Formats: sequence, structure tokens, C-alpha cells
Amino acid sequence: MDDQNKNLILATVLSFVVILVWFVLFPPPEQVEDPNAPAVAAAPVTVEGGVPALAPTTEAAAATETDIVETTNAPRVDISTARLSGSISLLGGRIDDLKLNDYRETLDEGAATVTLMSPKGEPHAYYALYGWAPGAGLDYDTVPGANTEWSVERGQALTETSPITLVWDNGSGLVFRRTISVDENYMFTVDQTVENTGAGTVSLAPYGILSRYGQPADLKNFFVLHEGVVGMADGELSEIDYDDVTDLPYDQREGARAETTAVTQDGWIGFTDHYWMATLIPSQGTPFQAAVRYDERADTYHTRALMPTVTVAAGETTTVSSELFAGAKEWATIKQYEENDGVKGFLDSIDWGWFFFLTKPMFAVLHWLNGHIGNMGWSIIALTVLIKAIVFPLAYKSYASMAKMKELQPQMEKLKEAAGGDRQKVQQSMMELYKKEKVNPASGCLPILIQIPIFFSLYKVIFVTLELRHAPWAGWITDLSAPDPSSILNLFGLLPFATPEPGSIFFILSLGVLPILLGISMWLQQKLNPAPTDATQAMIFAWMPWVFMFMLGSFASGLVLYWITNNVITFTQQYLIMRSHGYKPDVFGNIKRGFKRKAQSGE
Repeated sequence: MDDQNKNLILATVLSFVVILVWFVLFPPPEQVEDPNAPAVAAAPVTVEGGVPALAPTTEAAAATETDIVETTNAPRVDISTARLSGSISLLGGRIDDLKLNDYRETLDEGAATVTLMSPKGEPHAYYALYGWAPGAGLDYDTVPGANTEWSVERGQALTETSPITLVWDNGSGLVFRRTISVDENYMFTVDQTVENTGAGTVSLAPYGILSRYGQPADLKNFFVLHEGVVGMADGELSEIDYDDVTDLPYDQREGARAETTAVTQDGWIGFTDHYWMATLIPSQGTPFQAAVRYDERADTYHTRALMPTVTVAAGETTTVSSELFAGAKEWATIKQYEENDGVKGFLDSIDWGWFFFLTKPMFAVLHWLNGHIGNMGWSIIALTVLIKAIVFPLAYKSYASMAKMKELQPQMEKLKEAAGGDRQKVQQSMMELYKKEKVNPASGCLPILIQIPIFFSLYKVIFVTLELRHAPWAGWITDLSAPDPSSILNLFGLLPFATPEPGSIFFILSLGVLPILLGISMWLQQKLNPAPTDATQAMIFAWMPWVFMFMLGSFASGLVLYWITNNVITFTQQYLIMRSHGYKPDVFGNIKRGFKRKAQSGE
């Protein structure tokens, strides 16, 4: 086997292996913890270096999860903005009813609006709760918690221009207020105020909690996508999958599995789904304690931001502000919060993956192109052209070398005939020929090797970014983040049969228009490359386009569109470069002659 074919086989195998790895999920072994470990009530909050050293129990109240009152029938205040609708429960002051007006569950007519948060008592309850943890001289009955009955002091409904203020008097000299406002997108501002009308000084610590009952109903649980806890602590991003949260060490103070992190300056913490996110954001520049907690008794996940303890003397009033992001992970919106509002590292809440140094700029360019073109499909094609232009200098050298290899094919055949079965002599003769003609057989692998990280980066971009969700291209391609919905099994809609459901074996065999075009484009491109002389290698290469056609048939349409465009551009570049170097490939003539030979032989 000559060096050229060895390298081509190696690159091919590498491509197959790397692509297949993305479909394999190797969950870590489950850790064995003592399920009978006793729950220990939280101690009063103390302060070490300005950061609370010990957080209150989840919900920051003496009540356990089973004691928290359901809020489906509690009095409510409406949330009504252009992009959000829902309500706030006056029981606990929870933000627990939130819908994203701009997004639908499916592309079907009349599809339901995406629901981000829902109150306790409904399936997959998910809400944000704020309150105060008691310090010296206070207990949980004297501070607002999960079941506190708030009253509306100001405002009738929460809109972009009209905040609301809730009030609660503990009857012991402390009056608590909570003012909630929201911008034109998805950022809530929560101002927590305590007024001390009593005679003594009190200390207490404000907190925010996100509670989620069970894992999301639409959990993808896919290797390439992170879903679960996401947070930033002093410039360091942390991601914990839901399954890993349940494996956290048991914390005696929390009475549950938990992990806490002291953030000294900038940070945030919350839950991220495929396209949606809720995040607690304390005032940047101030310390706080970030916590992740899983309660096995109620199958609840929590993230918490506990801010420093404040001391309020008699006659004084103190206000602590924080923010809550609850909405869609739109690149431009999140980027604005990072750059204009100072939420450090917020853009990293989008899962850019291992090749983040490629995926982040790649999507930025794709977003810019879409802003000018107005169609994500055509923007993907434009991005492909731009990428091919950038890597063209490397590709040129490779294609020129491959053209030279095509010219040397007859000489290589003569050398093999002259050497007979002596493989060592063949290898030596080949190396002398390469050296004489100044040809590097390994250069043919370069386009494939360059293609691998680009392919995975674009795959990541198309899979994780919201902007590709339900984005149409042309004709029957109405969602670039989903596979081609057409099917060869019903003659692409001509027969009255429904297309197979994604995930079924019939879906893999169905093949849409785009996967078939992909196979053809790979086959045509292959015709320009030097053919392996070994029969086994030749068979492997002959099957490659059709294997890839089936493998990528269930990939997102946007990715298949990119691959087809890339193949067409590569074929054109290689064809023209070969002709410019004196080799005139007769691809279509060879194809016609091949069919003619088969017809004559009766195959």
C-alpha cells in the first residue's frame, strides 16, 4: 500500500470515527451515596470576608418541600410585555408563570406558545423565588419566605414601562418590599427592601432561588448539548448536567446533595435548556454564594444566589438589587446584556463546545450574514463560500498535488508491474518518483483534516443556537435545525404516505432530497481524486459517498446544506486547478463510459 493511499485511508477512518463519536453518550458511573443520611437544619447565616459562609435551606424557610403551598389558585399579578406573558403569585411573590410570546412549540398552525415557567401543582413546576435569610435576632417566621402572603402596594400589572411593588409587614417592626421591573426583552430587576420600624438592629441576607421539579419534559440528553446548571464565578464557567447534579455529595448542612461556590466579584447561576434559560444575576462586582442543590425527597433541582448579610439599624431602610434573566437564548440579546449591562461572560451561557474558538466567531459571522441576507439557509451557503475562500491557499496546494498525482498514475502502475509482488521495492520506487516529481502524497489529506473541525463547529452552531430553530430556507425546508422532511419512501410527497418519524429505522432509510444530493456531490468529488489501486481500498472509497449519505441523512438540514455547498465548491475548485496544471479530468466522460461498459457486459 503506497503512502498516498495509506494517508487517504487514515483520513477517511478518522472522519468516520470522529463523526460517530458525536452519537455516542458514555455516562459516568453512578456514585453510591448513603440515601439514609440525615438532614440537618441550616444554621443562621454568618459572614466570612463579606460572603455568606452558610446558606439557608432551600426555599429559605423552616418548611420542607412538602410544606410549600401550591400556587395555581393563589392571587396573581399579570405580566404583560411584547415578548412575555404570565403572572406573579402573591403567595411567596414567586415568578412562576411565564410564556415566551415570540416562540411556538412546533411549526404547526395554532401550536402552543413556549412555556418557560409554571407554578407548583403543575407538571414540571419551575419558578423563581426571592426572600431574606434571618440573621442575629431573627427567625424564619419574621422574614418573607416561600409561603409569605404579599400584597400589591403599587402597580396593576408588570409591563416594560410599569413595575410593581409588593409589600409585607411582619408585625414585629420590619416592613419588606419587593419591586419588580422588566425590560423589553427577558431581564427582570428585583429590588428587595427592608424597612426597620422597630427599636433594635437586625441582620439578614437577601437571596434568589430557582426551583425546578424534576427534569425538563423536553430534555434532549444528547452528548453534544449541555442541559442543566450553568454558572459563572469570577470568570470561570461551570456546567453540571442534571444527572450529575443528582450525584453531588450529600451536604449535611443543606440536608440534600449540594455544592456551593463563593463568588468574590462577578458571577451568575441558573438552569439552561436547549434554547431557553433562567439565570440569577446578583449585582456584578459584589460577592455572593452560588449553590446547586438536589432534594431527592421531592425530586427538585435548585440553584441559589445568597448575597452578603446586611445590617439595618432602627429607623433605617436598606435595598438590595439583583436581576433575573428568564427567556430565550438569543445571541444578540445575551450579547447586549454582557456588553452593555456588564453581565460578565454571559455569552458563554450558550454551549459553544470544545471548538468554542471556532464556533463563537463562526456564529457571529453567520448572524451578521443573516442580518444582511435575511435567510439562514442562504447565509449558511454564503458562510461556506467565505470559509472556502479563507482556506483556499491551503487547498490550492493540495489540489495541485493531487493533479500531479493523477498525471503520475500511469508511471505508478508501471512501477508496480515492474516490481511484481515485492512491496518494499514498490514503496521505494514510489518514494523516488515522488521525490523526483516533487510531489507530497500526504497533501491530499489536508482538505479532509481541515474540514473536520469546521464541520463539527458548524454542526455545533446549527444544533445549539436558537437562531436556527424553525428557520426556513426554501421550498419544503422550513426548519434548518431539523432533518430534511422529504422522503424517498413516498416519492417525495407524490404518494399518499406519511414520512417516517425521526429516530425510527425507517427514517434512516427514508432519505430526503438533501441527503441524496449530498451523496451525489461526494461521489462526483471523489471522481477527481486518484483512484486506489488496491481492490479493497477501491471498494471502501466507492461506498463512502453512499454511507455518508445515510449517516448524515438524519442530521440538521442546515448542516447537510453546508456539506453539499462545500462539496460543490470543492469540486469546482479542484476541477479548475487540475486543468490549470495541465491535467484535464474527464469526470462526466468517465461516468458515461462506465455506464456504457456495464450495459455492454449486461450488468
